[in-house]
Amino acid sequence: MYKIQANKSGSRTIEVEESHLNTIKEYALLEGLVDSHGVIDEDVLDKLKFNIRSLLENGHGNKQILDLCLDVVYNNNMKAFGLAQLIELYRKWKHSHEDEAAETLPEQEQPNY
Repeated sequence: MYKIQANKSGSRTIEVEESHLNTIKEYALLEGLVDSHGVIDEDVLDKLKFNIRSLLENGHGNKQILDLCLDVVYNNNMKAFGLAQLIELYRKWKHSHEDEAAETLPEQEQPNY
């Protein structure tokens, strides 16, 4: 389990579980979310909520997405600052899991970069 800071003062946090990060990855929820300026504001949070709502309305809803919504995205503490922290946590988590996956590949299957 991970904790992200939900506000600048650090008085509020949101707990993020491994399953939440896997759901974000599975549905690519953060891909293309932030525009080229890199600014994460309330509009970006609303965009994420709209994307998730669209998934749910189109029959892609499952317990994993609902848990992500209830625990993280629609958490009372979630604001733009918290979303920025979630995105940073996801990037680090994804990078560490890609490193682990590369280590488990047999020698001949490892990509040459």
